[in-house]
Amino acid sequence: MDAYDKDSDARQGQGQGQGQGQDGPDGPDGEADAEETGGPAGTAGTAAAPGEAAGAAEEAGTSEGVVAAASGEAGASEGVVAAASGEAGAVRPAETPEPRTGVAALSPRYQVGAVVALAVVAVAVCAHMGLVFLHVAPSNTLTKKHGAAVDEWVFPEFEQNWKLFAPNPLQQNVSVQVRAEVGTADGGIRTTGWHDLSAEDGRAIDGNPLPSHTQQNELRRAWDFFVATHDSEDRPVGLRGALSETYLRRIALLRLDRDDAAGPGGVVERVQYRSLTTNVEPPSWSGEKVSDRPTVRELPWWSVSAETGDARAEKAGTAGKEGGAA
Repeated sequence: MDAYDKDSDARQGQGQGQGQGQDGPDGPDGEADAEETGGPAGTAGTAAAPGEAAGAAEEAGTSEGVVAAASGEAGASEGVVAAASGEAGAVRPAETPEPRTGVAALSPRYQVGAVVALAVVAVAVCAHMGLVFLHVAPSNTLTKKHGAAVDEWVFPEFEQNWKLFAPNPLQQNVSVQVRAEVGTADGGIRTTGWHDLSAEDGRAIDGNPLPSHTQQNELRRAWDFFVATHDSEDRPVGLRGALSETYLRRIALLRLDRDDAAGPGGVVERVQYRSLTTNVEPPSWSGEKVSDRPTVRELPWWSVSAETGDARAEKAGTAGKEGGAA
């Protein structure tokens, strides 16, 4: 405020000097110059000095931080070099080889044997798959020329058919039954009732989580085998027809013996099969009409003397012993 007043007075003095003439060096102009030198300009210059000092201090601090960071990086580099030197100087233990397993652990002689065995198994599997494929494939040049060899390999263990995936799958229930003529101990002949073999298999399978292959397929496959190899008059067609009859006779004897159909001292002389085929009732929405009456197919009596020869000889021997004792 004082400087402003002095400056105003100085300007007034200058105006008066211009009106009255020029003053000397000691006049108001000299005083105004002196006041201007120590006036506002001098005050601003004095105030700027502390700001410059603060900026210089900040620059110095930044320089010190850069120097410290560089020193830290240099120290880290020295630590890495020291660690690398320590790793280079350390002695690593020798790696233990892993033990060999499997075929590689065998001696060369046994390795050759294993390779040969695998090759034989692979060839056998490929040959089996090829023969089964030819069996189920449509008629072609190979099956016409080598059909007998294919059938000998496939039947009866590996037989395949398309009934499950046929356009018209089997829609019938077939019940296979058998009865027998038994020679009794007193020399008479009696005929047993019909034994429903299919029902016996059904009862064995029902509720069994793991039914046997025999319970599920033995009788069914044997009957299908017979039907496929016989004509409408039950006459065998080719050698396989006779084989199917033998198969059925043996199944009948096993089942009758299991049921003790002959009784004490009795021997089965002949057996007879029959089948009852009933159509499966179609669903109500199909509108299809089928007969619900069973179709009966009764086979002729078959002698089983060839299969029961031992039992008959044993019976004769027992009768002879009893007569001798009497």
